[in-house]
Amino acid sequence: MSRRYYINNSGRLKRKENTIFFEISEKERKIIPINDIDSIYIFGEVDLNTKVLNYLAQNDIPIHIFNYYGYYSGSFLPRKKNVSGILLVSQVSHYTDYSKRLYLAKSFIEGGVYHILRNLKTNQADEEIEKINKLLKNLSDVNSIEEIMAVEGNIRNIYYQAFNNIIKNQDFKIDKREYNPPTNPINTLISFGNSVLYSVILSEIYKTHLEPTISYLHEPSERRFSLSLDISEIFKPLIVDTVIFNLLNYGTINLSHFNQDLNFSYLNDEGRKIFLKYLEDKLETTIKHKTLQRSVSYRTLIRLECYKLIKHLIGEENYKPLKAWW
Repeated sequence: MSRRYYINNSGRLKRKENTIFFEISEKERKIIPINDIDSIYIFGEVDLNTKVLNYLAQNDIPIHIFNYYGYYSGSFLPRKKNVSGILLVSQVSHYTDYSKRLYLAKSFIEGGVYHILRNLKTNQADEEIEKINKLLKNLSDVNSIEEIMAVEGNIRNIYYQAFNNIIKNQDFKIDKREYNPPTNPINTLISFGNSVLYSVILSEIYKTHLEPTISYLHEPSERRFSLSLDISEIFKPLIVDTVIFNLLNYGTINLSHFNQDLNFSYLNDEGRKIFLKYLEDKLETTIKHKTLQRSVSYRTLIRLECYKLIKHLIGEENYKPLKAWW
């Protein structure tokens, strides 16, 4: 099975005949078999040329690029071959028909909140569970995307308040969720993990006929692939947050793995490598699928979520968000 390659060092990505390799120095290079690559994630300062890009495009391999602080900058996506005019028309019509858009927007939040509550139940956060359940009752009555986002925002605020009890390491505290920029380590881990997950989901969307710029919960934008943001609502608490809890509670990541730059906190090279390793392990963890009756990875669950959305858009089956049963 092809896998994701994370490049944390600086160097040059090259092609030689039918091989891709990463050159750190004249004496140090790592061969990356083309058939083994699902996607490439670049965190270091990497040079590459059109020869490499063309070869990766021929093999349908996307590249995701992150900045100095480890946050998503952009992607190189090969020319999309999985295209469907009928699906595209249907995807747009489910956006322009507000009732259809509301159904999908609520579904993404429903899946995400289910996994938030799952995390809270695992950690016996009864007070926060009660507060969120009260807010969740309001979701069925809201009639606008703005109201849905407001309910979701209030739920997440309560959820993040529970982090200080879930995370046993007293070196790590969170007062509130911060985005641009995160000023403390927990916010740093949340932002970094969500950023990587966003690009993982984009890679999975790319392999389907879905158009990644047409979304339902998040407003479509010229500057982002907003369908990735929609689908990530379901998987952030299920994947990213559980990785964070484990890393901090077992002391795998500590304060030495962070740098502070004025009011900006970010992972250093060692911390980023540790986080990516555990995130990758989580994505490749398998569970027995109750419908398919076979083992599938968390990454495959993301792809299956895309297929479920496609079935909904073409009228085959109503979309129901993933709700972890294991």
